[in-house]
Amino acid sequence: MVTVRAPATSANLGSGFDVFGLALERPGDVVRVERAPETTIEVIGVGQQYIPEDPAKNTAGIVAKELDAPAHIEIDKGVRPSSGLGSSAASAAAAAVALNELYDCGLTPTELVRVAAEGEAAVSGEAHADNVAPAILGGFTVVSEDHVTQVDTSIPVVACLPEIVVSTRDARQVVPQSVAIDELVGTVGDAATLTAGMFRNDPTLVGQGLRDNSLTGSREPLIDGFDSVRESALDAGATGVAVSGAGPSMLAICHEGTQAEIASAMLDAFFDVGVEARAYQTSVGGGATIVRKT
Repeated sequence: MVTVRAPATSANLGSGFDVFGLALERPGDVVRVERAPETTIEVIGVGQQYIPEDPAKNTAGIVAKELDAPAHIEIDKGVRPSSGLGSSAASAAAAAVALNELYDCGLTPTELVRVAAEGEAAVSGEAHADNVAPAILGGFTVVSEDHVTQVDTSIPVVACLPEIVVSTRDARQVVPQSVAIDELVGTVGDAATLTAGMFRNDPTLVGQGLRDNSLTGSREPLIDGFDSVRESALDAGATGVAVSGAGPSMLAICHEGTQAEIASAMLDAFFDVGVEARAYQTSVGGGATIVRKT
C-alpha cells in the first residue's frame, strides 16, 4: 500500500488563464492505493457525497486506467469539491504519484503531470494541467503545450472559500472566446510581472500581476460579494486578489505577518453579504508527497 498527500492548488492567478498555477501548503487530499484485480474507488472526507466512486468518472480512477495500474483507491478529501482550489486535481495528482510508486512505473514527475491531466478531463471536459502541475511539482508552475516550468517560492497567501458552489463547467461557459488587442497587451504585462515576482519571491510584484482580466474576471459575478471582499482584503494589506481557479474561492497575496488580518477582513466582508466562509492562512508550498509505503 502507498499513501500520498497532494495539496490544494490555485490556478489562473488572474493573468495566467489555463497556464499559471500554485500549490498551497493547506488544505490537501490523502490517497491510499493497494494493488487489486480491478480498480475500485472509496471516498471519505469533505464533500464525499458529491464525488463519483465509478472509476470511469473519478479523476483517480481515470489515472489508474491511463497507467494500466488497477488498484483499490481510497480518497480522503481535504479539498472541497467545486471550491476553486483544485479538488479534482489533488485526487488525480496523489493517485498518479501513488500508483507510479506502487507499480514501479518509472515515470518522472513531469510525465505524471500529463497523466493526471487526463483525470482532470473527467471534471472540466478538457485535459488541463494548470492545477495538476503544481499539485505534483509544488511551487508556482507555468504550463504550455509541450513544457512545464516550475519555480520554488514561499509567497504567503490567504485562500478564502465561501459557501457557494461554482462548477468548473459552468465557470468555463462565462469566459469570452476573444479579447481586444489592448487588453491582451495588458494581460501579457501582468503575467510577466507576476512571473518575475514569483522568481524574486516578491509578494508586491506578484500582487501587481494578479489582476483579473476579462477572461478570469468574467467569473466575478458568480461570487456573491466579490468586490467588497476584494476591497476589504486590499485595505487589510493584500497586494493583490483574484478568483482562485473557477471559483468561488478567492486568493489574496500577502506579506509575511499580514495573513491573519487579511483573512479576518475577507471573512467579515462575506458575512456582511450573508455568505458564510472559511479562510486558509497558508503559503505557496510543495507538491505531492509519499507519506507511507508498506
